[in-house]
Amino acid sequence: MLSDGDQVRNLLGTYCERLDQGDFDGVGALFADGRLATEDGTELASGAEEVAAFYRAGTLDHDGSPRTKHLVVDTVLVAADDERSLTARSSYVVYQAVTGILPLQPIITGRYVDTFERADDGWRWSERRFSVDQVGDLSQHLARPR
Repeated sequence: MLSDGDQVRNLLGTYCERLDQGDFDGVGALFADGRLATEDGTELASGAEEVAAFYRAGTLDHDGSPRTKHLVVDTVLVAADDERSLTARSSYVVYQAVTGILPLQPIITGRYVDTFERADDGWRWSERRFSVDQVGDLSQHLARPR
């Protein structure tokens, strides 16, 4: 049986896997009951369809994949007093390589603050707030400025 922390870390890892595979519907499914927001709480998308559309519209496709590797690291978990919610603070770095165009390199780093709610069958995303710390060459990643 996985601990609560393991379940949340698995959600963070699944997000990275799906995003790197270009599975935007799968990313959206992770946020079926949640929302994406800026660091100050401004909502960007809510629910599976909006979240999938947000990533699909903003990410360049290179033959079916964004050609990225998302890493979520240094995760700190804080449980709420009611044990029905949990916050995860993490750092992220995104690497990208596009054959003949962009050699492997970090393209962006930042921080996530994720809130999860306990459901009968495990943890669910409630909210993801993200911020950007450093920006590299995003010319092969972003389809439009965010």
